[in-house]
Amino acid sequence: MIASVEDDKAEAVVQIDLRGRSDMADYMVICSGRSTRQVVTIAEKLGDRLKHEFGMVCKTEGKETGDWVLLDAGDVIVHVFRPEVREFYDLEKMWQPGGHMGIGVREED
Repeated sequence: MIASVEDDKAEAVVQIDLRGRSDMADYMVICSGRSTRQVVTIAEKLGDRLKHEFGMVCKTEGKETGDWVLLDAGDVIVHVFRPEVREFYDLEKMWQPGGHMGIGVREED
């Protein structure tokens, strides 16, 4: 997956290991495209490659606007952002080891 998005000129590609930290996936890949058109193209090409090379059909959300496209490939979740949107949501900070997840976290009394 990383090679695919890099081939399509995705920028700032990050892979985060979620094993043992989340039930939704084992890995998360986050990358950026320079424009809404590039974001959608990166996501579409990755979805096509996964389908044709591995027989995987990904669930995709966000292609209509192209600000943030999410591909759910089962054990891997891929987020393709426009840089401004990526900076706003800052998923790396939330999901990197040592990051604060915020949701469902409660301090002990």
